[in-house]
Amino acid sequence: MTDIQTTSQIDVAAAEEFADRLIGMFDGACATLMVSVGHQTGLFDTLATLPAASSAGIADSAGLDERYVREWLKAMVMARIVHHDPEADTYRLPAAHAAWLTRDAGSDNLARLMQYVPLLAGVEQPIIECFRQGGGLSYAQYPRFHQLMAEESAAVADAALVEMILPLAPGLPGRLSRGIHVADMGCGSGHAVNVMAAAYPASSFVGYDFSEEAIGVARAEASSLGLTNARFEVQDVAALDDVGPFDLVTAFDSVHDQAHPAAVLANIARCVADDGTFLMVDIKASSMLEDNLELPWGTFLYTVSTMHCMTVSLGLGGDGLGTAWGQQLAVSMLQDAGFGNVEVMDVEDDPVNSYYVATKA
Repeated sequence: MTDIQTTSQIDVAAAEEFADRLIGMFDGACATLMVSVGHQTGLFDTLATLPAASSAGIADSAGLDERYVREWLKAMVMARIVHHDPEADTYRLPAAHAAWLTRDAGSDNLARLMQYVPLLAGVEQPIIECFRQGGGLSYAQYPRFHQLMAEESAAVADAALVEMILPLAPGLPGRLSRGIHVADMGCGSGHAVNVMAAAYPASSFVGYDFSEEAIGVARAEASSLGLTNARFEVQDVAALDDVGPFDLVTAFDSVHDQAHPAAVLANIARCVADDGTFLMVDIKASSMLEDNLELPWGTFLYTVSTMHCMTVSLGLGGDGLGTAWGQQLAVSMLQDAGFGNVEVMDVEDDPVNSYYVATKA
């Protein structure tokens, strides 16, 4: 501590403890960046298939440059993620760690989440200007965001959409099997739509999103799967008009990003059939800040909101709702949109989201 910061001014022990916490945050952030690199290069997947191996052996198996792999491995040893045998100079990824770091882990793959940190860091300087000038950023300033969101949502869709999520609405799987009309709002790269279309060939599906790039990816996947009951349209869901009625409308983690979410929910309510269902998936949080203090990912929610979700809404002249709009506000806005009955549920394979089943009755 400096001479100025005397014991009469601050609690020295508390200050030192806080400094230690800040250093831990800094070191953890560096580990996060390296975990993101390990995920994107496939190094965790390679390590999971190998016994203890040298950096050269690991690099050869992964098809990567040894010098970079060696330095990355050292960072992973420092982070206590990879084990190192100093005598043999070999590295090993414990199975207990691989269970949370490889693509085989499916929706449990936490390495995938680490990619948000370098992605968001890429817009740090423009965001600082937003602090000074107001306004917001455009989706075009996030070239990898759709790719990352697609990877993230695909893991949940593949693991739980058909078996766990759709059955949250009573009788819905049976109706889908018999054949109904379904729309997905803000479908992104369309994987959820294609999963549903493949599982329920008697039903018809349409996905709406304003991103031409994402819609192109969705159409390509549908074509590769030979799906004839799924189509995708470039459309701002805030300006939907004259569509429907749909027996089921879904929105997977897309409402809080909208420029005018209340308008989007009102549009959705208009295009849902009177006996239809709206299934909305959105971030699990409370609308009350103090209630979110114990969330393991609470800081992330407000960070991704500041660095992406809120700012892209403001960049469109929108409301800037924010990622952690929370269950209380979500229910209130659904009711204001015209949904008289709203139930909120959880899915075990998706601890980050809440599931809202809304009907007009």
